[in-house]
Amino acid sequence: MTYPKMILFDYGHTLLYEPGFDTLRGEEALMKYVKSNKNNLSAKEINDFAQRLHSEIGASREIGLEMHQWQFQRFLYEYLEIELSIPMPEAERIFWDNTSYGDIMPGADKMIDYINSRNIRSAVISNITFSGAALTERINRLLPNNKFEFIIASSDYMFRKPNRYIFELALKKAGLNASEVWFCGDNTVADIEGAANAGIFPVWYEDLTCENLWNKKYAGVLPKCEHLHIHHWSELIDILENRFPNNRQR
Repeated sequence: MTYPKMILFDYGHTLLYEPGFDTLRGEEALMKYVKSNKNNLSAKEINDFAQRLHSEIGASREIGLEMHQWQFQRFLYEYLEIELSIPMPEAERIFWDNTSYGDIMPGADKMIDYINSRNIRSAVISNITFSGAALTERINRLLPNNKFEFIIASSDYMFRKPNRYIFELALKKAGLNASEVWFCGDNTVADIEGAANAGIFPVWYEDLTCENLWNKKYAGVLPKCEHLHIHHWSELIDILENRFPNNRQR
């Protein structure tokens, strides 16, 4: 384990989380922008069909490929013969903000301030269907002091973690070797084993205070690789501060 020149972060339940996540609320918020609704479908009927589509598409995501929210919404509304009065990027933002406005994982803001103060570079890799633009807007709104050099959303790049291509893409964008980078995330397979397989040192961030809706299938699954295991971002600060005393004045 060497002092990192850069730390890459997962998004969901690592930097931010989405309390009260409810896609029906997102569909309800879009109803006022419906220009035509040939079949007079309710928000609940639209949401029920959307959830069925998500479950059917899930197989492709399980093998490491991603869909984009704009593709999904375009198919959803055209298939249901619904026309919106707003462009897709705006529909995406309204849907997501009303599904959950988002919040900061405990101590994430202080941790970001710390790594900035130590000139440790940072960036994000997220498995997410929402666009990179929407993800960047959300991260910047909730973590305004971040200095992320780039934010990679799997929706924009086709591949999902743990596929090594998406980690290698981040290394190329950073201009660094894998040995110079750490990756922090909550998913023991996609984040921890995925990073390790790309030669990046993984930090398993296992918060036990905020409900994690997207990680339940991995409950009890331990990483099969060398890693750090922390439960709060203050632990990462302590490790960087105390295990690497020669780097304190960087």
